[in-house]
Formats: sequence, C-alpha cells, structure tokens
Amino acid sequence: MTLLVTGCAGFIGSNFVYYYLSKYKDRTIIGLDKLTYAGNLKNLENLSDEQKSRFKFIKGDICNSELVEYIFQEYDIDGVINFAAESHVDRSILDPQIFLKTNILGTQTLLDVAKKYWYKDGRWKEGKKFLQISTDEVYGTLGPTGYFTETTPLAPRSPYSASKASADLIVMAYHETYGMPVNITR
Repeated sequence: MTLLVTGCAGFIGSNFVYYYLSKYKDRTIIGLDKLTYAGNLKNLENLSDEQKSRFKFIKGDICNSELVEYIFQEYDIDGVINFAAESHVDRSILDPQIFLKTNILGTQTLLDVAKKYWYKDGRWKEGKKFLQISTDEVYGTLGPTGYFTETTPLAPRSPYSASKASADLIVMAYHETYGMPVNITR
C-alpha cells in the first residue's frame, strides 16, 4: 500500500509519517510538501534507514495538478492523507488569498486527481480512501458546553477557518456526488 501524505514536513504530518512507517513495515509513503513557513525537512531527519527506504519526499504544491497526476501515476497511490494547509490565523487575516488557494483549490486538485485514478467504469477501486485533515477552528468559538461534537454547526471566524470549512465541504460533496470514499477529521 502506498499513501500520498501531503504536508508531510509540518509538525502533525511529520509525526504521522514516523508513526505510520513504524507501525506498518510493509507500506510506503510518498510525502508532498511545499516547505513554506510551517514545513521543515528537519522534522523528518530522524527517520531510520529502514523507514527512509519506504519514504519518498517530493517538494511541490498540491495546487499543481500535473505534479499530483505524476505522483498518482508513478507511485500507484492507494490513499491520500491531506495535512497540507496554510494554517496561521493571523497570516490568513493579512493575506487570505494564499489560504483560499492552497486549502480549497489544492484540496480540490487532490480530489480531482484521486477521482481520475480511482474511479473506473462507474466504480471506485477497492481499498482507496481520501482522508481530509481539518481543524476545530471550523466550528468557531467554543460555546457554553465547553466542547464541539460531530453535529456542531460550522461557524468559521477567520479566512483560515473558512478555507478549511470550505475544503471539508468540497470533500463531502465528492462523497455525496460521486460516492468517493472519504473521511474528515477535525
């Protein structure tokens, strides 16, 4: 099994890479990261030699459909875990455009390419899955109960949280419209 893990050099993405390669000795990760302010290859420098043999890093942007298609074709991707995101609330207030581009259009690019490679003859290939990594920010301000649930309405309060909520809704739309196998974590 080969996963495409986007945002693999960020804090959460890199920790996932370590965990996954430690737990599943027969699986491979193709890591894609743009290496912006949140991504740093030093986060991955402690991979063991054995883990490095099952990890391939590609520097690039999830908005680049040609690159994403190349990765799917070259590595026969079985699943996508989308950690990639512009994720700083204050930065999103100063420059929302890059947040909208990466978080919304980048997610759509990943979905479109996954659909192209995983959906054949009116059916989804067995064992394929798209996992969208979201944020609790999509729920807005914590209410009087002190927690959010799966049924808490989306109420984003910044360009960052609005872009992540939008990406989540697009992922759900691909599930509802095309039957794409997806999960969203918040």
